[in-house]
Amino acid sequence: MNVLVVNAGSSSLKYQLFDMDERRVLAKGLCEKIGLSGAVTHKRPGKATYSADYPMPTHDEAIALVLRLLTDPEWGVIDSVDEITAVGHRFAHGGKFTSSRMLGEEEMKYLESIVPINPLHGPPAIKGVNACRKLMGNTPMVGVFDTSFYATLEPKAYVYALPYEWFEQYGIRRYGFHGTSHRFVSKRAIELMGKPASELKIIVCHLGNGSSLSAVADGKCQDTSMGLSPLAGVPMGTRAGDIDTCVAQFIMNKYNMSADECLTMLNKQSGVLALSNGLSSDFRD
Repeated sequence: MNVLVVNAGSSSLKYQLFDMDERRVLAKGLCEKIGLSGAVTHKRPGKATYSADYPMPTHDEAIALVLRLLTDPEWGVIDSVDEITAVGHRFAHGGKFTSSRMLGEEEMKYLESIVPINPLHGPPAIKGVNACRKLMGNTPMVGVFDTSFYATLEPKAYVYALPYEWFEQYGIRRYGFHGTSHRFVSKRAIELMGKPASELKIIVCHLGNGSSLSAVADGKCQDTSMGLSPLAGVPMGTRAGDIDTCVAQFIMNKYNMSADECLTMLNKQSGVLALSNGLSSDFRD
């Protein structure tokens, strides 16, 4: 059984094709600068890497290119797209979904409905699913949601001290992100410790351009640093992390910023990039 895994961003698309019977990666790659000039890197373990500039105005062209590369006589690893049993799509935000699930019409409508609380990551992930559907017919599409790892949080951990009707009517609450990473790392740590999960309390640190922490007890998440969005928590590459909300009000008034402009500044112009006075968002630099 071959499973294609897709992680669609606003201007990029990462992919890996897995042979699930032998538990190995057949190929992986990255389409980037979607909507701009376009470029692709396609890798196969132990074989030559394919890299090229390629125009990709939308995610449709990116997925089409991926499928062509996977089935190409020279660069491919399968003979036909029909050899792909299913496609798994990584979603940062699953809202009410507490586990992975098949993506039918009802599920897609719901994911579209929560875009207002997931404006950064929701639209590209939905585009990725739609692009695959156009080209792959009835191949099953499965959504894997980062937020589902945090389904075990209790209300004391996820309800904000805000007007309660905001939670009831709009779903304003702590959701948590990077859940697929936190789930894997916590399970692996339990295995390596060689003790029952019930005896262990683990702090998981997902560290990268986006960073988050979670507290895991008895194998279940109890708390996490991120909130309604991935902006909350510790300072990151370009994200501010937790700040006094009055900072946003002050900056918006001072520079006549809109709320969207302020959020762009907090998401893409803050964090380590800001602390280094614009040098770099990369800790290595």
